Amino acid sequence: MDMSAAEIKRAALAQPQISPSHATAELNGSEILVRCLQAEGVRHLWGYPGGAVLYIYDALYKQESIQHVLVRHEQAAVHAADGFARASGEVGVALVTSGPGVTNAVTGIATAYMDSIPMVIITGQVPTPAIGLDAFQECDTVGITRPIVKHNFLVKDVRDLALTLKKAFHIARTGRPGPVVVDIPKDVSLAKTTFSYPDRIEMRSYNPVKKGHSGQIRKAVQLLLQAKRPYIYTGGGVILGEATAELRQLVDMLGFPCTNTLMGLGAMPGTDPRFLGMLGMHGTYEANMTMQHCDVLLAVGARFDDRVIGNPKHFGSVERKIIHVDIDPSSISKRVRVDIPIVGDVKDVLQELIAQLKEAQAKPDANAVNAWWSQINEWRGRDCLAFKGSDEVIKPQMVVDTLWQLTRDRDTYITSDVGQHQMWAAQYYKFDQPRRWINSGGLGTMGVGLPYAMGIKLAKPEADVFCITGEGSIQMCIQELSTCFQYKTPVKIVSLNNRYLGMVRQWQQLDYGGRYSHSYMDALPDFVKLAEAYGHVGILVEKPSDVEPALKEAMRLKDRTVFLDIRTDPTENVWPMVKAGKGISEMLLGSEDL
Repeated sequence: MDMSAAEIKRAALAQPQISPSHATAELNGSEILVRCLQAEGVRHLWGYPGGAVLYIYDALYKQESIQHVLVRHEQAAVHAADGFARASGEVGVALVTSGPGVTNAVTGIATAYMDSIPMVIITGQVPTPAIGLDAFQECDTVGITRPIVKHNFLVKDVRDLALTLKKAFHIARTGRPGPVVVDIPKDVSLAKTTFSYPDRIEMRSYNPVKKGHSGQIRKAVQLLLQAKRPYIYTGGGVILGEATAELRQLVDMLGFPCTNTLMGLGAMPGTDPRFLGMLGMHGTYEANMTMQHCDVLLAVGARFDDRVIGNPKHFGSVERKIIHVDIDPSSISKRVRVDIPIVGDVKDVLQELIAQLKEAQAKPDANAVNAWWSQINEWRGRDCLAFKGSDEVIKPQMVVDTLWQLTRDRDTYITSDVGQHQMWAAQYYKFDQPRRWINSGGLGTMGVGLPYAMGIKLAKPEADVFCITGEGSIQMCIQELSTCFQYKTPVKIVSLNNRYLGMVRQWQQLDYGGRYSHSYMDALPDFVKLAEAYGHVGILVEKPSDVEPALKEAMRLKDRTVFLDIRTDPTENVWPMVKAGKGISEMLLGSEDL
């Protein structure tokens, strides 16, 4: 009688197991790698096997504490590990083979790098004697990934492997987080040595500052207390630095208005009246106008990027004092000159800032701040996110708002791909908690939404996980529907299908005379049948009245992956909008401004 795959594995597992231990033992490089991952508390690993990593896969086969998830493309392995890291705060880990395995992973690595996500990517390499000889499936992994990693290593001696992995995890999760690549030649994964794993690591050349300078923080306190038109602007660093409680306490103490970047949504509750919404290219009118006209700006864990402040010359045309708190000194005064730089961990800095504010026993000028709020509420009165509903065609904004209404009291994670649907999700879903909004901000990578959702569902199995996507983005990693089926990760896909590459079409309408060059999707699959072919549930939604029932049905099918193909208005644009080269207060609020 033939044995099942599970029975074969159980029989193999009757052999001695690899278990985490600091005791010395002679192991091969692959077994050492597994021991190191176990010592780091790794529970999930996303990857795809190939010749250069087969010894590693053999070692993974002989243990059960780490679940390996077999993706259908290496890009998705890195994205899924990335999504896991963003939702959990842990280091995400991916494993790919040499050559095309590495090059397929590059987009995922660059995505994580741009958003400062802690990850360790293990890559296979040809045997050390073959390096540089154009061997089969060889590429210069260190050279290719150098510009898109926090650091990378090529391990040429098995005796260096354990220490290198300890360094990799330490570098990935400390300071400004980021991805670290560890390239392991095949012969190193087979060679043996005694194993030991250090409890902690110190690196003379890498020692990120944690505590902010007390004198600089004291200056910041004085400036904040003197402000007449204050503003608090925070980015993804507050989320990554686990500093949302401190931010909220600071806003409670001062009563100042607050905004978040795309990557910082959830740091301040989206339903809090002191939150002005997201700022930037598609930010709210009140958030952008407040940014432009404030007299004291406290920037925390944000980097003044081009999508936030628009034209730097326009932004710099208004006199204001800027306090900038960031763990990365290279981010301070990079695009905008600041007056009080504070380098340090944002959580530690905010804690000391709050302590010094309490000691000061002074309050901001209440009359001035109230007058400032009156001006802000006047801007807010423009209601820039209002949209015209319809009984005939589905408005994408309505879909996101309905989803928020249905899930606002549930533990819900929202992923997105990149484009119009991403901006509508950021504008209309009110994130009240951190790490619930998972998207590609810096690199703007299409295809991340589904792999992100898979990674999150393993990190947070009891939570609802929705992927808001478009018919263009979803097709970039749609093969991962197979992974969802195999590993029983029941995510809900909300595809806002407008039959266009929507953001490209919007720019072509506004800046290219309506010449829609290759932005229309002429041949789309039947997504319902495609979802069913992968073993999932597909639902076609064509009427506005069917949106809420379809979303409720997807939520009812708790243990199934559901693909909602929602046919939305193909002419809808994202408003407000700041066009390229304009300042953030030079906003288009609708088609009437064209």
